[in-house]
Amino acid sequence: MDAPGGTGKTFLINLLLSKVRSANRIAIAVASSGIAATLLQGGRTAHSAFKLPLNLNKNDAAICNITKQSPMAELLRDCKLIVWDECTMSHKHGLEALDRSLKDLRSNNKIMGGLTVVLAGDFRQTLPVIPQGTHADQIQACLKLSYLWTQIKLLSLRINMRVHLSGNPDHSMFSELLMCIGNGTFQNINGKIIIPPNLCHLVNDIETLCDRVYPDLHNIHLKSSAWFRDRAILAPKNEQVDQINIFLLTKFSSIERTYKSINTVIDREDIVRYPIEVLNSLTVPGIPQHELKLKVGAPIILL
Repeated sequence: MDAPGGTGKTFLINLLLSKVRSANRIAIAVASSGIAATLLQGGRTAHSAFKLPLNLNKNDAAICNITKQSPMAELLRDCKLIVWDECTMSHKHGLEALDRSLKDLRSNNKIMGGLTVVLAGDFRQTLPVIPQGTHADQIQACLKLSYLWTQIKLLSLRINMRVHLSGNPDHSMFSELLMCIGNGTFQNINGKIIIPPNLCHLVNDIETLCDRVYPDLHNIHLKSSAWFRDRAILAPKNEQVDQINIFLLTKFSSIERTYKSINTVIDREDIVRYPIEVLNSLTVPGIPQHELKLKVGAPIILL
């Protein structure tokens, strides 16, 4: 099911799952990512549900780690439908591993062991991620280059229901722009997209960007939580995020407080190899920095 974002793919998948389950039959819903799995009724990640091996990039004869006597094998034998969302992000060896395993577990040499499998995704979005791989490696890992592709019946969703129901012409224009970029028909220079001037305002530096998105920050008492909720600045790297956060924090007129973390080593003999200064300088994704600077009124995220 080739379905770009907003066309109702998730709604249709949940409808199929409900139809099968309403007849007291088993339908398994999986997705390539955890976020996509949470949108499905009873959804799980494909690696978790099918026990896929972790070395799919290098293993072209992979099989699922499911034995014939296990409860999961019995579930797959009794199953009537499997739905795999965002399959375009998965390595082709993952789907081929599921095909081999279903043939073995169900004792059926038909594709996917004779079981109905619905694949959903959009090839315009993220392709399989190959560590230290080239663009050609990503294409080679794609589902379209699998032996399964010739036996897949392709269905498409084309109408963007999210835009259609909103009735906003700006949303429709943005949706059409994304489709043109995904189809490769949008104007570009040496592979770089030319952003239309009516789509956004271009700025030359971070300071101007911050002032456009968060104007008049020094009057923090006039701002509400909804005002902060309705705006955000996205950046590709955490380093740039930290720079923007530090700059915006200087705009607040309240007094700044600095809180420092306490870093220690478990084994005292490691103090020589891991000095406290080195530990304090490390910036680990998902963990706050050594110095946490706060001001009254600044929104923060508590974990």
